[in-house]
Amino acid sequence: MPVDFDAALAAHRLALSRGRPETLQLNVGKRCNLTCVHCHVNAGPHRTEIISGDTVDRVLDWFAASPLDTLDLTGGTPEMVPDFRRLVTTVRRGFSRPRRVIDRLNATILLEPGFEDMADFLAAHEVELIASMPCYAPENVTAQRGEGVFDRSIAAFQKLNALGYGRDPHLPLHFVYNPVAATLPPDQSELEADYKREMAAHFGIVFNRLYCLANMPIARFASWLQRRNALADYLILLKDAFNPATVPGLMCRHTLNVSWRGEVFDCDFNQMLDLTLPAPGTGKNAAPLHLWDVDPETFARLPIRTGPHCFGCTAGSGSSCGGALVA
Repeated sequence: MPVDFDAALAAHRLALSRGRPETLQLNVGKRCNLTCVHCHVNAGPHRTEIISGDTVDRVLDWFAASPLDTLDLTGGTPEMVPDFRRLVTTVRRGFSRPRRVIDRLNATILLEPGFEDMADFLAAHEVELIASMPCYAPENVTAQRGEGVFDRSIAAFQKLNALGYGRDPHLPLHFVYNPVAATLPPDQSELEADYKREMAAHFGIVFNRLYCLANMPIARFASWLQRRNALADYLILLKDAFNPATVPGLMCRHTLNVSWRGEVFDCDFNQMLDLTLPAPGTGKNAAPLHLWDVDPETFARLPIRTGPHCFGCTAGSGSSCGGALVA
């Protein structure tokens, strides 16, 4: 059965077009202290692809002059990049007006040697944290993220709570849930209530929101599916669950995604598939568009590149960097 995202849009008489960009999402590289089964980045401890200081300079110069209000840092583990603190400090304190900074956090990094003061740094700069926590049950976390990750994550979240995260309105702490298997996420509001009850009762942990994300059929998760001869079935599951009500809220419509090399993409998933956007006037086989060559007004008129993986964002209640798109 063909899995054609553009055909699904056409069948519902929908067009996928950009709005004005609001968020600069910067993937600072593939280095991570974990190797998770679901990772769409194929990140790990031995990856060497990370953003350079020169690229950080150019990103900061562009962002300072832009109208965008939010810098969303992802990876890999962003804190492992040498320029992470400079990025955060500059955006929070070095501009004419402070901008919002989101850190997509692998909480175990806060307990690693050399990172013991990272939680204090994040709190001092009022960085919003979005942390992976695929389940409140240890066995499910172990299956997805590895032995010992659950206990270290709990200790890290307790450390963050002690600093005010999840309690102070200036220190938001959100969790991210991904299914362990090749299934769609459950109802986000119901699962959030379960998480809050279990995390508080067993570990004394509080947090603000739970974001439910579908696993994307690319990179490491696609390989996991292929080993089980389940990739085609998962793609059909996503396609059959296509929900047209999710399309207006898709993150590609308002996010400008940038790689560790400064290349511009529609989203982090397109980045991992190397679905680059061409520089203006360079034709079909163009060099990729770089952030420092982007005008936000012109960018809003560029078409969005799609593929079968886009069904991962539109299945069921939808899936975005901020969780479910519809109730």
